Amino acid sequence: MNSDSDQSSSDAVRFSVQVRGRVQGVGFRFFTKDSADSRGVTGWVRNRSDGRSVEVEVQGNSNAVEGFLSDLRRGPPMAHVSEVRTNRIPSRENEGEFHIRH
Repeated sequence: MNSDSDQSSSDAVRFSVQVRGRVQGVGFRFFTKDSADSRGVTGWVRNRSDGRSVEVEVQGNSNAVEGFLSDLRRGPPMAHVSEVRTNRIPSRENEGEFHIRH
């Protein structure tokens, strides 16, 4: 069985993402990690110092990444996502998992 995380970096897409709104203090990073793990994408998430946004990098096949971005637009129940900005960036080799940065 071939999972989304088995994609070589040449088949993968990677995005830098900024999510704005009420996304800090509402479990958004943990929600993001759970979504990434369930969709088989790699990368990271962290709160930004402005207190109103979260920064994400995500990599995987295009279908998995689009599903992940859709999850981010929705967010967890206590969040209110007002804006999601994406920017395609070069994929990375040998990134094994998605993690929360502090």
